[in-house]
This record gives sequence, structure tokens and C-alpha cells, in this order.
Amino acid sequence: MALDVEMAAKLITAAWYENLDAPPDKFVVVMDVDSADPSEVLEPMRTQLPDRVPEVGADVLYAYAQAHLEAWYFADVDNLRNYLGRAPGHVDTSKPDEIDNPKLQLRHLLGDRLYTARMSAEIAEALDATTITQRSPSFRRFVTAVLNGSGGAVPSPATGDSP
Repeated sequence: MALDVEMAAKLITAAWYENLDAPPDKFVVVMDVDSADPSEVLEPMRTQLPDRVPEVGADVLYAYAQAHLEAWYFADVDNLRNYLGRAPGHVDTSKPDEIDNPKLQLRHLLGDRLYTARMSAEIAEALDATTITQRSPSFRRFVTAVLNGSGGAVPSPATGDSP
């Protein structure tokens, strides 16, 4: 977890200083907690990160995806296909929030490539948030929460319910 806090601090600090002319009014730290207790996963971030970014004059919101951040990736199937260099196979991407175990599905599509947090970030950067927002109700709720400034739970893609 210390590495996650350190990485978040570096990213927030870099983004803050890169945009001093028009600084962001908030940062959102999103963590995929899978089946772990969200409060246990987020607590170190909430308690340690503020001390590491004292010069940043923006709010920091904390959010989590309870059940599979990867479901959102399947919502932009065209860009995911481009990243993977292959079609999603038997995965039904028409309702990405209903994909059973999307992390496992993505790992299968990656073949021999190891799925890491860094790769997850690369995939996310290759995708179009507008497309995901249109195709994933849970992502749309997440975006609405971020725009309204409410951090915290991100609805579970698998059920559409708030965790």
C-alpha cells in the first residue's frame, strides 16, 4: 500500500505543478478493491496521502470500484481491441457491467502478458471515457459522483448497486 500512496502523491504533485496556470480543483484517487473491504483498502490512502501533498491546493476525493474496474474497459470494446491487438473473443461486451469476472476475462485475453496496475493504467489511457459513459451505467454513476464532488463508493459493475 505504501507504494500506492507514493505513486498517487507523485502523480498528484506532478499534475498540480504542470497546471499552475489553471490548477485542477480536485483530484480523484480510484482504487480497485476487488472483494476486499473498501475501508481497509482506502484507509492508508486517506490517512497518508494528505501529508505527502500539502502544497496541493485542491480537494482529493477517494473512490473505489468494488467489483471489477475491468468491466468498464470492456465498454469501449473498439479501443480495448486496439490495445489488445485482438477481438474480445466470447466476452459479450453489449452489457459490460454484467460481464462475469471481467478481470479474469481480460487476463485470458492478454495471454502470456502479465496484468499489472501499470498495464491497467495503460489500458485506461487507451480508452474513451465518453464511450464508456454511454455504455456502462455504473461508470456513468461514477462520473456523475466525481463531477458532483462526492467521493466514496463507486457502484458495483456486477450488480449496479452501491457497495
